[in-house]
Amino acid sequence: WGRNQNGQLGLGSTEDSLVPQKIQAFQGISIKMVAAGAEHTAAVSEEGALYGWGWGRYGNLGLGDRNDRLVPEKVSTLNGEKMNMVACGWRHTISVSDTGRLYTYGWSKYGQLGHGDFEDHLVPHKVESLADSFIKQIAGGWRHTMALTSDGKLYGWGWNKKVVQVSCGWRHTLAITEEKNVFSWGRGTNGQLGHGESTDRLVVDQVVTISVLIIRNVPKIIEALSVDGSSGQQIESSKLDPLSGKTWVSPTERYAIVPDESGQSVHSGKGNGGDVSVPENDVKRIRIKAYKLRGVCKVSVLLLVFITTIIM
Repeated sequence: WGRNQNGQLGLGSTEDSLVPQKIQAFQGISIKMVAAGAEHTAAVSEEGALYGWGWGRYGNLGLGDRNDRLVPEKVSTLNGEKMNMVACGWRHTISVSDTGRLYTYGWSKYGQLGHGDFEDHLVPHKVESLADSFIKQIAGGWRHTMALTSDGKLYGWGWNKKVVQVSCGWRHTLAITEEKNVFSWGRGTNGQLGHGESTDRLVVDQVVTISVLIIRNVPKIIEALSVDGSSGQQIESSKLDPLSGKTWVSPTERYAIVPDESGQSVHSGKGNGGDVSVPENDVKRIRIKAYKLRGVCKVSVLLLVFITTIIM
């Protein structure tokens, strides 16, 4: 039941269904596992047969062509191997045989099939790099794939963020991706990670408060400095190469947004050095605008970029 634009329900039509309907093509066939992609579906029977139906533009049905199927069809190119499990990515499919061998097929623009190329595969192909491993669990994402072996090793492949610049402070790290997003991790007791956090806490997979310090052991995007940040803004790095156009950010620069109590910009009557805590020759002021976000009034603020050696 549900959306059926490409026949992914396997009911023989492209009509949506608001209630569950029995798939007649499986009459008399016992199904032990089913998986759903964006608009295609795959299943494995108790006898180890593999089936595909729905959207097939990228060969993700494993039937040797790019055509859609309105009803389930059996995948016949498995060299006699019986399948034990199946999983679907957005446009690709992953299956595992009874012997623990891994097969993938469909869309491979980002290498998510694991065959060492970016070519679509219209029928299941064994992933040779894992031929000596017994695959115990599989999962498919939008552009990537994960597999867990019987001895507890986890493998991943496909789309990943490409880092083009990295810089380290005393106890924290910053990285810029090809998409011009900035990530940081490590110690953050003085807000040097740029996530708006200054309380003492340890961040692992979720926030747990303890009385020590802020540590991120996984990278997190710095919203205000990234193209894909939720605020919809990007603050240009102070490190801009006018010849190459490349930018980078160094942890030796400290950022602070300083509005006054009225919510207005802090104005200085003496050049660049109006703040008592910042020497005139030790700060660069960049005027930016903070847009209304979650009920916060629109304000103009000053971005203070301290170019002194980082304190922590």
